[in-house]
Amino acid sequence: MITQTLALYNWNNGVIMIAIFAFVCVALVAILIKFLMSGKPKEELQDQDDTTTNL
Repeated sequence: MITQTLALYNWNNGVIMIAIFAFVCVALVAILIKFLMSGKPKEELQDQDDTTTNL
């Protein structure tokens, strides 16, 4: 009877911390993908390569 009323562990804190950690991981991956997609196009990179070889 006492085991039904005695809470041995509270899951609320752990669930909240896991949710925050998952949100941070998703946000970091989204920032990384945005950073990788916003790189210079190949045309600009080719123009820079041509100008540096003429030095």
